[in-house]
Parts: sequence; C-alpha cells; structure tokens
Amino acid sequence: MIDTDATAPDFVAPAVAPEADGDGTGTRAATELALFRLVEAHDAVVCCTAPATFVPTCTAAFVAVRDAGWHARDDLAVVALTGDSLYAGFAYADRFDLPFPIVTDFRGGVADSYDLLADSWEGHSDIPRRATLVIDGDWTVRFAAATDDPLDRADPAPVQRATETLRDLGVDAERPRVAYDGEW
Repeated sequence: MIDTDATAPDFVAPAVAPEADGDGTGTRAATELALFRLVEAHDAVVCCTAPATFVPTCTAAFVAVRDAGWHARDDLAVVALTGDSLYAGFAYADRFDLPFPIVTDFRGGVADSYDLLADSWEGHSDIPRRATLVIDGDWTVRFAAATDDPLDRADPAPVQRATETLRDLGVDAERPRVAYDGEW
C-alpha cells in the first residue's frame, strides 16, 4: 500500500459520474475522470477503493460517505474506484444513489500505481483492494488504510478514521456512520 506522505500518482480513467440535468433530479453519464482536476479544485480528495461493486462492506462505507454529505462540499471531492465495468458502475450508482464518481479500474492499473492491487479475490485477478486514501492539494497522501479481506468489518471503518485527517486539512466533514448490517 502507498505510504502516507508519498506523492499520489495521477490517473485518468473511465467513470460513471453524476450529471446535473437541469431539473435537480440528476442523471449519470460515462466520462473520464482525471484526478488532477479534483486535486486542483479541492482541499482534499478521498478515494475509496473496492474490488468490485456490490461488496457489502464496501457498499456500507460508500453509503455512509453519501449520507455524511462529503460529495456536496466545495472543499472535498469523493471518488469510488472498483474493479468492475462501467455497466456495473451504472447499476451500482443507481441502486444505492451514489452521488460521486465511480471509476472503473477493470485491469487494476490505478490500484497498481497505489500499490493496492490484489492478486486475486473471488476468482478475479488484478483488482483493487479495499482501501481509503486522503490526498491533499499538494498531491500528498495524508491518510491510507487498506484491508486484505474486503469483507472485513473494520471498527472503526477506514472512512471513519479518515475524518480526523480531513479535519487536520481544514475540511470539517461529518464522520460517516458505517452500518455493515444494512440491506447490501
């Protein structure tokens, strides 16, 4: 796993992203997400990774971040990254009403650049491990936590632990409440 205080690697990757449609309901569109644009525009970027969409523990964390309103802040950007396709990303974002981009890392290139590549999981190879990263505006990884088992019910969850780092960066974000026993 990438170390804290390391320089975060940039990436450009396909993503499912929210798209304002003018009437406030919002739709999703396939796009390319460029990390450098998020780092330049925000005080911090939180990147939550998962081996696949619909992994219950990862979904619990993503929904907790959604409910904490991290995506609606001007000083903070949130990105989810999974080893699934864009098609799975669309279904996942729709099912759980995820209001932040879901990057597809289908071949594991982004995960590999962050040293978060899992050798295999559930019959899939070269996919992201479950992790949470906080990157500041100077491209420094300020928080990094990963699990070898994506089904681990870490307590507190990495997204909860990341809140303290965000506050250290001046981003007064609400601490997510991760409910592993939800309807995932």
